[in-house]
Amino acid sequence: MPYVWVKRLDRAPEQSGAFSLPPTHAAGAPPLAELQLWPNRSLPRGGFAFVIAATGVLLLVPLLALLGSPELWIVLPFLLLTLLGLWVALRASYASGKLVERLRLWPDRIEINRFEPKGLRRDWSAHPHWVKLALHPEGGPVEHYLTLSGSGREVELGAFLSPEERVALKAELEAALRRLD
Repeated sequence: MPYVWVKRLDRAPEQSGAFSLPPTHAAGAPPLAELQLWPNRSLPRGGFAFVIAATGVLLLVPLLALLGSPELWIVLPFLLLTLLGLWVALRASYASGKLVERLRLWPDRIEINRFEPKGLRRDWSAHPHWVKLALHPEGGPVEHYLTLSGSGREVELGAFLSPEERVALKAELEAALRRLD
């Protein structure tokens, strides 16, 4: 799955209860749980080179029939343009894959940081007790759209995940939020 719990909250915080205060974000404590999400990349870097090389070889096959004729110089630029277009599209896909979302949980704060490929960072935070986690089966930009609401805003989480991954993530987040209470 294209997400990983860097730090998992498997049970309630050790310092919970009415007489002891758990370590909080306000006190500078590290998060009790941390989740990182990223877009799935089905083509590894080695596959990138293979696809470009294989496409180049396959584009050369029609040129064999044109060897020695002036039509070769008419067709060749279009084949090279096709190869360049594929290379540019795959590079753009890899650049968009640098997107990372990070969710961190404290007893008094839930925080989502979204790091865009161009260096832009978007932040959202709220108190976890008041956060509403919703999975919209239909009507969102993607199937099983996962959102968190709190502090007067609604934010998406993992829109780049598959619908099945968003359903599984919702269950894991609900369990982690329940353990905070």
